Amino acid sequence: MTEGGSAIEGGTAADGAAAAHGRTPADARTPAQARTAADGGAVSDSGAVTDADAATTDSASAERAVPGEAAAPGGSSAPGARVTERRGAAPAVPTGRGVAFGRRTAISLVHSLYRPRVLGAWKVPAQGPVILAVNHSHNVDGPVLLGTSPRPVHFLVKKEAFIGPLDPFLRAIGQIRIDRTAADRAAITGALGVLAAGGVLGIFPEGTRGEGDFAELRGGLAYFAVRSGAPVVPVAVLGTARRGRAVPALPPLRARIDVVFGEPFTAGDGSGRRTRSVMDEATARIRERLSAHLAEARQATGR
Repeated sequence: MTEGGSAIEGGTAADGAAAAHGRTPADARTPAQARTAADGGAVSDSGAVTDADAATTDSASAERAVPGEAAAPGGSSAPGARVTERRGAAPAVPTGRGVAFGRRTAISLVHSLYRPRVLGAWKVPAQGPVILAVNHSHNVDGPVLLGTSPRPVHFLVKKEAFIGPLDPFLRAIGQIRIDRTAADRAAITGALGVLAAGGVLGIFPEGTRGEGDFAELRGGLAYFAVRSGAPVVPVAVLGTARRGRAVPALPPLRARIDVVFGEPFTAGDGSGRRTRSVMDEATARIRERLSAHLAEARQATGR
């Protein structure tokens, strides 16, 4: 269902593309460029404002509340708030009712079809922005996490899933459509909007289904983590895929599926910079933490 880890591979590639297309260096910026950088626009190693951050600058001022988790004074969140947006802002995420309905549906389906065992859910911060980084070996990984997470999750979902009746349904429950073949500015804006409002963003950092071992990560997770400053919580979903199948079948009815949440960590180096070298270091740091958590989860569950 959800394969959003590759979402910003194109977005981070835009960092280098800015310089390649002749962006103005820092010592020769126009006042408008200087304001963009001051407002949070990233500057690449060459000193150029990145395309991906330029895409999100306008959205930063949009009045946005995460469905079911509206931002409240002091950074806390209040349930059931509705979304507002200013003229010209990116499309708003749906109201709390839609997200709450989607979560109830996922909880009902997951617990009816399978026997989920959830470990470490208390490690997910109860309030504020969070990124759930999930391994991905089967299509049901996304729905399983939606039905077991202690907080509502907004996943980056590949655009191919938004077909027929699934299109309005996925939008209504707060999932974010992503074009994995390009730098999808609307998806970047929507994902950062969720985090800016104190919500939970779900990402499969491997980009697509595979062994689910975090062996290869795309750049999207590092971009969102460094750009937003949100903590990353590693999540291991185990038991959804059966080894040896070219096309994984659905897990058997009432099969045991383990969902293990890890300790939150900060991906950035604390400098506040978003250069290419910082992103590369963040990706390496993320890979190390996710791989370690997966090994611990397998040991704890006996898988």
